[in-house]
Amino acid sequence: MIEKMMSKQVYFILRCVLAAVFLYAGAGKLLDVQGFATVISGYGLLPGQLNSVAAVVLPLAEIIVAFGLIWDVKGSLSSYSVLLLVFMGVLAHGINMGLDVDCGCFAPDDPEGEAYHSLREALLRDAFLLAACGYLYFLRRVKGYRARPVPMLAAR
Repeated sequence: MIEKMMSKQVYFILRCVLAAVFLYAGAGKLLDVQGFATVISGYGLLPGQLNSVAAVVLPLAEIIVAFGLIWDVKGSLSSYSVLLLVFMGVLAHGINMGLDVDCGCFAPDDPEGEAYHSLREALLRDAFLLAACGYLYFLRRVKGYRARPVPMLAAR
């Protein structure tokens, strides 16, 4: 049983599940950039115009990192982990400030965000995603699974 949980198939499936979360989240945000900019501004962390920039850059980063994770490109798991830590920091800020805002995790008008406005649940979900990243790092170390270098950069 333990060997199955450490198999190459589990490594691949877990990468795909993590990627699917970011693909879904990034696509939903890109469909309503202005709405996502409004959600970002609700946290009060960025000055006015940067909210609109972040509303485009963050979803694009999620999508790029997700494809990198699917293809197991070197650096994609680290990028995924860093983005999660940033999102968790923003959620922790919102909890600390007592904000009652949509977490902005999947889309500006996401039914979960509309119904619950629970930053704590979103933080817990991100913690589980980060734990999954940790398991992928563990598999890389113990089983020797290696990410592929980016072809254009590897040629240099």
